[in-house]
Amino acid sequence: MCGIVGYIGEQEPTKILLDGLKELEYRGYDSAGIAIFQNRKFANFKAIGKIVNLEEKIKKSNFSTDANKPSVGIGHTRWATHGKPTELNAHPHLGQYSYVVHNGIIENYKELKEDLIKKGHKFVSQTDTEVIVHLFEYFFNKDKNATKAFKDTIEKLKGAYSILLITQSEPNTIFFIKHGSPLAVAKGLNSEEILFASSDAPLIGIAKDVAYLEDGVYGVAKPDGVVFNTDVNWTTLPSSKQSAQKDGFRYFMEKEIYEQKDVVTDTMIGRMDDEHIIFDELDDKILDGINEIKICACGTSYHAALSASYLFERVAKIRCNVEIASEFRYKQPLLTKDILFVVISQSGETADTLEALKMAKKASLKTLTVCNVDNSSMTRTADFTILTRAGIEKGVASTKAFSTQTVVLWMLSLYFAQLKKNIPQKEIAKNIDILRTIPNSLKVEDSLHEKCRRLSKRYLHGHGFFFIGRDIFFPLALEGALKLKEISYLHAEGYPAGEMKHGPIALADPELFTIALMPEHLYYDKIKSNVEELSARDSTICAISPLDFELADDFIKVEKTKHYMNEFFEMLVVLQLFSMEVSIRLGNDVDMPRNLAKSVTVE
Repeated sequence: MCGIVGYIGEQEPTKILLDGLKELEYRGYDSAGIAIFQNRKFANFKAIGKIVNLEEKIKKSNFSTDANKPSVGIGHTRWATHGKPTELNAHPHLGQYSYVVHNGIIENYKELKEDLIKKGHKFVSQTDTEVIVHLFEYFFNKDKNATKAFKDTIEKLKGAYSILLITQSEPNTIFFIKHGSPLAVAKGLNSEEILFASSDAPLIGIAKDVAYLEDGVYGVAKPDGVVFNTDVNWTTLPSSKQSAQKDGFRYFMEKEIYEQKDVVTDTMIGRMDDEHIIFDELDDKILDGINEIKICACGTSYHAALSASYLFERVAKIRCNVEIASEFRYKQPLLTKDILFVVISQSGETADTLEALKMAKKASLKTLTVCNVDNSSMTRTADFTILTRAGIEKGVASTKAFSTQTVVLWMLSLYFAQLKKNIPQKEIAKNIDILRTIPNSLKVEDSLHEKCRRLSKRYLHGHGFFFIGRDIFFPLALEGALKLKEISYLHAEGYPAGEMKHGPIALADPELFTIALMPEHLYYDKIKSNVEELSARDSTICAISPLDFELADDFIKVEKTKHYMNEFFEMLVVLQLFSMEVSIRLGNDVDMPRNLAKSVTVE
């Protein structure tokens, strides 16, 4: 996930930077660092592990700054992607006279690095970030113009990134850009103070106005103000930390729906190149002796597991079975050593899933956990761990947990296909190209949200909902029904669309609402036929599809794409927004639904 903070002003920069990094700890990290520039001198501190380790290091150095003199500082919490968590790989990264911090990924860093090495630049880390500072200094050495050098640098970069850069060649200045990773700039409470952060939580109490930067916005910040390459909108910061953490959204759930496009990018960072999936967390012999994957999970994670079962068999050509953990524990399951046992949990503490994992360990199976929380019970127990990097999810009803889990499992199916060499390499590359487009599929357009809000008022009564889909859209239908149940308290069921005629269609009437998932690229004609059967029996139909469907009473149109997985994630956003807006209209607490807990640590 990583976090960025920056400061220009005459207050003690060390405290501001450290306090800001603490506010970003929820994003997840394995190392941290700061760089401060005052009186034409740099100070740089890095530490592995928690921020308290960085604080101790600074304290032992007896470092201090001169009071009431201008200084600039940048700080960073890093989650290792390129290179292991070491002090050399931690940010900020140093050139000869400049420092940089960076969130995201520089996709073309290898080519840039090779070219810079030929030009005499020496690299000390394994990261993609270090190339930024060397590229900046290369351009500055040519023209002696720092602003031009920064602009030339960012024009060379490909990928998703937010960057802060400070340099001795331009004292009391921070160069910045936002492109695919969040970044905000703020005006301090005191005059001639500028602050930066990955979210506004570090800014509350020490800044008054904030601009949330859009992709492609860059500029130069100095004590007397900020110059942008385009117009930006300044807004007043909220007065409370609780409000700040919501980033202006009404509910944490709403915020977490919107930030899926960003956290899914974090999920993928460092785990693929143009042709390969890369999981440094795994042993490339993990499938030796394995003939079957068995996945155990509960709730939303169970639906992600069901989605993955289609991908493991279709893409990786490995038999895959999915079990509800609370049932698996008591069925006296047959566990043989040719099974790779996978558990999925947002918290890593779900009691039934953890006990299932312990059963697999006792039976000497290879085990893998897909989890959002490092050092949780499951990550400590399993042989292998893949972290989803979704950050803290405060809404009880999971949103970004599901999207990041599904992306990880899709990537894992491709990784296993690579190991087994059972699909062409060009097919893996094609899937990687599609994966790169998924953040766009998760972007919430204002018009889409407004459509869900307006439609929600028509679905507050009736005797229940059917959410229907086929293939991988059946688990998505289950997840849509669960979201509605959790927060609106209305009865909803997810069904395979082809099962309607085997009993459930007996319930069809105008007070039965059918939410139909109708992707263009996966069995559209089949599900269209199923929906027509329900419509003929007067069920109220809300169709979600990129293709117009005349029989729908209500229709939510998603973007036309080239692959069903884009449609999957676009429809996921619709289902989440629809459930939330129905719940809001019913007057419910979206973030804290009755009778539910975020982490289920009992049977």
